[in-house]
Amino acid sequence: MTARARLVGALPALALFVGALVAVEVALRATGAESFILPRPTDVARAVVAEWPSLVSAGLATLAGAVSGLLVGGVLAVVAAAACARWTALRRGALPLAVAVNSMPIIVLAPVANAWFGLLSPFGTVLVVGVLVFFPVMVNVLRGLLSTTPSQRELMASYASDRRSTLQRLQVPTALPFLFSALKVAAPLSLIGAIVKEYFGGPQDRLGQYITTKAALFQFAEAWAAIVLASVFGIGLYLLVALLERRLMPWHVSVRAARTA
Repeated sequence: MTARARLVGALPALALFVGALVAVEVALRATGAESFILPRPTDVARAVVAEWPSLVSAGLATLAGAVSGLLVGGVLAVVAAAACARWTALRRGALPLAVAVNSMPIIVLAPVANAWFGLLSPFGTVLVVGVLVFFPVMVNVLRGLLSTTPSQRELMASYASDRRSTLQRLQVPTALPFLFSALKVAAPLSLIGAIVKEYFGGPQDRLGQYITTKAALFQFAEAWAAIVLASVFGIGLYLLVALLERRLMPWHVSVRAARTA
């Protein structure tokens, strides 16, 4: 797919987005709604320009914590999935525990992380984000590793492949689409987890604290500007995962279909 074709394909979404902003602006002006209910998009845009240095500094710091937690949680999840795929007894014991950890509310874990590591430590954010992304990545990778068919395993056995070769040449390629599907969900979640953790305490130059402070001062346009920046970073993480998927899985049917569409 050429760059021109991608641009043409993105036009409907862009037109819908711009149309929604215009509709919200007109509706807020017509109803005279107060800014604490919902600031006008033009006010938010002006706040982004006025607060740009502070927003970028806070956003990059929050993004660094989110990416760190995503990497730690993702790597541990892949290792746990590989171990569970190898040993059935471990899988039967680990899956209920993983479900229990995933059921833990983040708003409960964030104060605990602050108590363990301190308000200014980056390890609290890594812990919260890592726990948040661990379960979806682990479950999807485990499903991918176990989704090989009997005929595929028989073919590898006919080539006298040992367990390591079967893992590298069959199970890992089969699990890659599942991994990237999980990362597309986990990447935006990592930013949400980082901001939630910061909401309960942390350095002042973070998006979570920035939003909390501006909202407490009734500066809602500035708070929404930070929310918009967080959304942009979340979209950026998603697109980065999609780009890695294209680069690392050019052979997969979904990637080939997207290129020829």
